[in-house]
Amino acid sequence: MKKFGLLLVGVIAFFILLANIGPLLGLALSLVVSYYAVKEFMKTDSTANKVLWGIIGFIAIGFSIANVPAVLGLVAAYILYVVYKNWNKPKDTIIEAKESDDPFTNFEKEWNALNNK
Repeated sequence: MKKFGLLLVGVIAFFILLANIGPLLGLALSLVVSYYAVKEFMKTDSTANKVLWGIIGFIAIGFSIANVPAVLGLVAAYILYVVYKNWNKPKDTIIEAKESDDPFTNFEKEWNALNNK
């Protein structure tokens, strides 16, 4: 049943990621352009070039803001990653310890028995 739930969540996340490929590419491209614009803005000394790189940077930031729905694609990619990691995860099983007469393996039990006497 757990595998079915993981499969269902994985399929839904895959389709959400597939639907957001365009905005993801647009977001990545606009972030690269805005990074390059800020880097060139800090590097240049000319006022005209600073204005030009500032305008390019603001336009790229505007495109980045327009591609905010791509965050859903990023969340879907993360969910797919988590589903992939949990797919073959072993189940947690409770192992009951056997009682032993060895006093070194049951030190706390023996200590409490000595203190209560």
